[in-house]
Amino acid sequence: MKTIASCVEEIILTQPFIEEGLSKNIINYSALAEHIQPLIEKRLHKTVKTGAIMMALRRYNPPIHASNSVKMQRILKNLGDITVRSNLSDFTFQNSPTLIRSHAKILDLITIDRSIFYAFTRGILESNIIISSSEKEKVIASFTNETQLDIQENLSAISINLPHDNSTVPGLYYQLFKRLAWEGIALHEVVSTTNEFTILVKDFLVDRAFSVIKNLKNEASS
Repeated sequence: MKTIASCVEEIILTQPFIEEGLSKNIINYSALAEHIQPLIEKRLHKTVKTGAIMMALRRYNPPIHASNSVKMQRILKNLGDITVRSNLSDFTFQNSPTLIRSHAKILDLITIDRSIFYAFTRGILESNIIISSSEKEKVIASFTNETQLDIQENLSAISINLPHDNSTVPGLYYQLFKRLAWEGIALHEVVSTTNEFTILVKDFLVDRAFSVIKNLKNEASS
């Protein structure tokens, strides 16, 4: 049987920003109760007083948040070098039987220059190439027989070296995404390997994004 308390818990758990605000005591209970009142009434099929919702909110005991765990704090504290690369382009191509051969062509052209930023990801229907904009014409020439779906320019990449046991700690990426979202920073692309994490943002956002990640590391160290 659904109760006001169970409905409040369901709503909070599906909206992490609300849970974060409650844990930091920065949300007005009365305003939040009025905001979620229609949702609760819809679930219970009856009228509910805001006072009862406020009481349920005050009694809500959030689970131990990942950001407060000892493991999470250690991982954030031990984030490695944060590297920024600017002047990047992001190509999107439709997957085809010849795409890998086209990919090999561009690899032959750029492997001799270690200063070039390059990342390749293949999905089910399409593939992306993120590369230094200085190599834009080489990509276009190498993929001339492929179907180009999109190109985005004026991008910057922020790469973070992660501790080797990062995959054993739930919520690490959530902490990064949450902070970036709080600051209104839209991510154009995300690329990750086992121990490296890279986000791609518009050039005008790179300074703010770097500061967010750097502050997250500093907070864990303090």
